[in-house]
Amino acid sequence: MFRAALPRAAPRASLRACGPKAVSSTFISPQCFGLAAQNAATPLIPVRDHDLVIIGGGVAGYVAAIKAGQQGLKTACIEKRGTLGGTCLNVGCIPSKSLLNNSHLYHQILHDTKKRGIEVGDVKLNLAQMLKAKQTSVDGLTKGVEFLLKKNGVDYIKGAGSFVDANTIKVDLLDGGEQTVRGKNILIATGSESTPFPGLNIDEKRVITSTGALELQEVPKKMVVIGGGIIGLEMASVWSRLGAEVTVVEFLGQIGGPGMDAEIAKQAQKILAKQGIKFKTNTKVVKGDDSGATVSLNVEAAKGGKEETLDADVVLVAIGRRPYTDGLNIENVGIDKDDRGRLVIDQEFRTKVPHIRVVGDVTFGPMLAHKAEEEAVAAIEYIKTGHGHVNYAAIPSVMYTHPEVAWVGQNEAEVKASGVKYNVGSFPFSANSRAKTNLDTEGVVKFIADAETDRILGVHIIGPGAGEMIAEATLAIEYGASSEDVARTCHAHPTLSEAFKEAAMATYSKPIHF
Repeated sequence: MFRAALPRAAPRASLRACGPKAVSSTFISPQCFGLAAQNAATPLIPVRDHDLVIIGGGVAGYVAAIKAGQQGLKTACIEKRGTLGGTCLNVGCIPSKSLLNNSHLYHQILHDTKKRGIEVGDVKLNLAQMLKAKQTSVDGLTKGVEFLLKKNGVDYIKGAGSFVDANTIKVDLLDGGEQTVRGKNILIATGSESTPFPGLNIDEKRVITSTGALELQEVPKKMVVIGGGIIGLEMASVWSRLGAEVTVVEFLGQIGGPGMDAEIAKQAQKILAKQGIKFKTNTKVVKGDDSGATVSLNVEAAKGGKEETLDADVVLVAIGRRPYTDGLNIENVGIDKDDRGRLVIDQEFRTKVPHIRVVGDVTFGPMLAHKAEEEAVAAIEYIKTGHGHVNYAAIPSVMYTHPEVAWVGQNEAEVKASGVKYNVGSFPFSANSRAKTNLDTEGVVKFIADAETDRILGVHIIGPGAGEMIAEATLAIEYGASSEDVARTCHAHPTLSEAFKEAAMATYSKPIHF
């Protein structure tokens, strides 16, 4: 049973006998204090007691910390990066969106202004300023998160945490020294890291992960991206727009990853190819050599075939991410991992040590920031009230290329495999008035609905504003809406969202404008 401090008792024989439970931030038993004074070689480090200790200050960790603070739990959040927000805020979602937005503006000014009646002069890329703008956004947001932790009474500890026992965490502080914290509840939210490619040494300059792709100091002449998932395609878009010759090598037969609907993925590849990105699908990288002036990759057909060599100034390894548990010492508490390194949990995010829970990328499910946030809130609700909620059937995904690609629910292949009879309805942005006035008409909205009940099973969008529009689809699936429910809901005119309404109309009846 966890206790904040043991009652004062007769002196013990050693500091070890006193144990961490005899110490708190406000109370040190006299016998332990005396022993500490006698043994200067083993100074006593005060132990801070909390209702909840969170290891990891990324999206999952800091959201859990804020929620716990709001719920009145005495909370500590341990983060070793030195800034909060994790991969997403520091070297992932946020900085990549800055580069995607600004590189798109640059590309649009170069190639898409004359027909709009805008004459431009000499347009130059100032990459240093573009990177500075990205960092300004990151710095502002990380400081904002730190303020929110302080506002909600959370102890923010900068350092690397590791388990001493099931309730005690040792923190190697970034500014030197150690600190020990103890929690009635522990939440592990240590996130994920880029999966390396065998045989290539990642230096974040010539062989890079997504982290290095956000910091290149010059535009490479040639870039090869290993992996045609969301991260690879977003970074391919950035550097292609800025002038690099980009080739994407993807093992599968389609880009975007297995969750993207095949029809939408085919359209996305066609559009991105028109923008200048080259694709080699159904292709595997056999080996790589980064010892020369350029990085060489040997590739061949995924099912075997003639080898081909690709040379590049920069190779981006974007083959996925893996759970990060280095240095946690989870073996000290007996927490299980599966064969993919994910920490094993039950439906309430509990490990086999019930007061230790896990959320985010380090455990099961899609590695998405918003999924991690939902789990973080639910985990705190379980701790505080005994119940929580995450609907894994309504977790949207977005690829922030141009046009954007977004989806939620099942894709057509998954629905077909389930044996459920279904209807499909779609509506092209080329028939949407707002898209036409914006001269941005590539893409389509696609609905999949149960043929018997008309309940929406999945929505897939490629087109302008897809990442914003998918929220309506997610809400519809969360509440079990039918395509007719959406179709009979008034949408403002002229907006891109009318394409969403018309696709719903096409699913249960017929669209008006196509």
